[in-house]
This record gives sequence, C-alpha cells and structure tokens, in this order.
Amino acid sequence: MIYDYVIIGSGVAGLNAARYIPIDKKVLIVCKKSPWECNTFFAQGGVASAVDESDIASHVEDTLIAGVNQNDKKAVEFLSKHSIEVIKDLINGGMKFDTNAKGQLAYTKEAAHSRSRILHADGDATGRELHMFLLKNCPHEVKTNSIVIDILVKNKIAYGVHILNGEKDEIIYAHNTIIASGGVGSIYRYHTNSTTIAGDIQGICLEKNIKLKDMEMMQFHPTVFVDSPDARKQLLTEALRGEGAIIEDEDGYAFLKDYHKDAELAPRDVVSRAIFDYSLKTESKIYLSFKNFDKQFFKKRFPNIYKDLKDCGFDLPFERVPISPAFHYSMGGIEVDLNSKVGKYENLFAIGEVACTGVHGANRLASNSLLEGLVFSKSCVEYALKKDFKIDENKLKDIKQPYYELQKKPDKAIKNALRDLMWKKVGIVRTRQNLIDTLDEINSYLEEDLGRLLYLRLLTAKSIIQSAIDRKVSIGAHFIKENEC
Repeated sequence: MIYDYVIIGSGVAGLNAARYIPIDKKVLIVCKKSPWECNTFFAQGGVASAVDESDIASHVEDTLIAGVNQNDKKAVEFLSKHSIEVIKDLINGGMKFDTNAKGQLAYTKEAAHSRSRILHADGDATGRELHMFLLKNCPHEVKTNSIVIDILVKNKIAYGVHILNGEKDEIIYAHNTIIASGGVGSIYRYHTNSTTIAGDIQGICLEKNIKLKDMEMMQFHPTVFVDSPDARKQLLTEALRGEGAIIEDEDGYAFLKDYHKDAELAPRDVVSRAIFDYSLKTESKIYLSFKNFDKQFFKKRFPNIYKDLKDCGFDLPFERVPISPAFHYSMGGIEVDLNSKVGKYENLFAIGEVACTGVHGANRLASNSLLEGLVFSKSCVEYALKKDFKIDENKLKDIKQPYYELQKKPDKAIKNALRDLMWKKVGIVRTRQNLIDTLDEINSYLEEDLGRLLYLRLLTAKSIIQSAIDRKVSIGAHFIKENEC
C-alpha cells in the first residue's frame, strides 16, 4: 500500500496539515509515542495573530525586531497576512479561545509585542486545547509508538519513511512526505520540551545532505522551574510577565531594568542572558514574583500553572518561585521555501519547529511558533494538493534499507554527557574555544559503536556547534563572549 501523504509528527503543524487533506486521500500520521507527547500539548502562552488588517505591519515589525532583522521578511509578511484567516478558520471549526466580559476575543500581551495580540485558551493551556481540538478533528490514521529511523529519498524524490513500531521494522511508502517532528530539546540538560523531541530527524537530514539553516540559533526561555526530577522542566509562560510577574533576586531587587529599558518585557534572549549574568556576578538565586496578582485572577488566568506549582508545594501568588533559563525552541531547522518544500525535492516538505522558514531570524517573537505551525501547514497542503505528485512505483524496488539497532551499550553514558556539554558549552553564553573543544568531543563520540538514535542526535549537535563556530559575532540568541572571539 502506498499512502498519498505520510506526516512525521502529531503536533500543531502535523495535525493541522492533516486537517486540510481531504478525507478521500490516504494519510498516515506517525508519532514517536502517544499523539500528545509533543511540544504543542505543553505550550502555555498562546497564539500570536494580527488583530486585524491594520495590525499586520506592526506584527511584522515586532517579529523583525525580535529576530534582529535576520528574518526572511517575505516569510514574516506571509505569516502575519495569513494569521487572521487561520484563526478564523479554527474558530469556525469549533476551537474555543478565551473571551472577555463582552464576549470578544481576549487578546493579551507578551514580551517584545507592541500591543496585545496573543490569543489563549483555558487560561494557560492554549497548546493543550489547540492540540485536543486538532486531534478531535483529525480524519486520518494515526500510528503511535513508531520511531522514524530513516526517510527514504533517492534522486531528489522522497518515497516515505522507515519506522520501528515496537520490535517491528516497517517501510511506509508515500507519494508525499511531510516532516513535522519538532525541535531538538532533549539534547540539552535543561529544557521545556517533550522527551520525544530530540533532533533525530534533523540528523537524518544531515545524512541525506538536506540543508539545515540557522542551527546555532537556540532560544532559551528565561523563566523555568528546573528544581524537579522530570526531564521536561516546568515552563512559566511569558504571559505571566505580560500580566505583571516580576523577576527578582534573593533580596527582592528587580534587576532586569538594569539590563533593558523594557525590563520584564524585553526579548527572551535579553532576559535569559540578564539572569545568567546577574546570578553569575551576585551568586544570588533568581525568583519569579507574583506579588502584583490577585489570587482569584491568578487562578482563573493561569489555572494549570497554579495547580502544577501547588503540587510542588508553592502557595501562589503569595510565594516566589525559583527560576532558571532552560532550552526552549530552535529557530533553525530544515531550510524550506514559502510552500514548505525542502530544497530541490519534488515531494518532501517540512513544517513547524523542525523547519526553518526564516520567520524567526535570530530570535523568535513570543507566541509566533503555534502560528507558524498553523499558517505554513495550511499553505504546504494547498501547494501539495495542487501539485498532486505521484512517485513511480516501479522504482520502489531500488529503495534498499539497512538494519538499524536503536540502542547500544555505550549510549546512556554518552547521551548524558552530550546533554551536559550542550547545556554548559553551547548554551546561553558561548565562547569560541568551548565550542571548538565540544566539537572535538562530539567527533570522538561519533567514532564509537552507537545506537541509531544517539548517532542521529550527535549529528544534530555537531551541526549546532559548527554553525555556532561559523557565526563569529553575537547576534540575537547566539551570544559569544567578545574576548573569546
């Protein structure tokens, strides 16, 4: 059997793409574990959107400023111009966003936005609500617990994927392959990502000489509760600061004003580096304070954060929460055009965080990620349906796949060492020598007898480090100490 479309990933981009593919098409969505083990499900802040036509120019400008004008302006304009229609389409389909007392959409503000334009659902559970809506409206087959261990490509044509479903190897043939597998979070010690997000698909692309772009641009979320045993750390959404939360030291001093005129509402990279620098200089613990909040408002606006932190023993909004930056989002990824087509491939696409559309530049504007997944998944499917590409079935016999062993004995120790290296040496503040030394260590690991998944993660890590070495000046989320350049 040959599918019309195989989609790798069940987050916002993958599921929204599936929503636009007609029911008469054969579609398979492949996800590593359960469908909700993805970053979309855990997204708190919301979905950015131009409020109306008059707000498009401002949304574009805010995105370009946050991205230090390293963005592809055409892609940014495409994102904002199509934002209104994709939100209307969601609402018309039954998606419920929060409204104010007048029954109007309740837009809120986040860092680096010049106005309130962030939509949220169930307070701080926007990702979960959006994800459940998309799953409910998915008319196609979803294959769970299936790890993609290779993408079948030959002569600029994609033929599908090689997956491991439990102990069973399977080859899934498809006329069109859409990659929507997310970012790279699990290669960092501290991160906010689902544990399924580990950069393995980017590693496959590197094997196939598929170009990755801007891989040095890693975004670290400034406010994360990392004092927990879970691999995925508790994100404290930017919307908290948009509503009045304050970052303080042990003595209650709000030090961000010393680093940027916008203080709590400065861009994420600025806030993360400020916390890193201030804690290094003062040896003070850093906290997020909610003293500006009324308890009832806090519980209503941020019900899930309230519950999660209450379970950890915090009495909000009366107690401060210790915070640290943690890896959050990859601006770089598989280079694609405005139709989300990968390079010169006829029928291979990438959407969502795994793709580099050029929208985010050197630093993503808050809440543009869910929007990017919505906008570019729609345009991708529209393009693919119009093109209606069919693979030559006679050539399937030429697609030979090797056997891969998923994990091997050395993997666990090397994986943990990799995560520490990436956090300490390829994190918020980098030095050229640290990057060079880390690259040498990664290359030595790649000479070991490794399982398939770790090997792919190491390839992705190597790409991030090499891109960081090649970018010799600080810009946006990529920060090199000047005296080390």
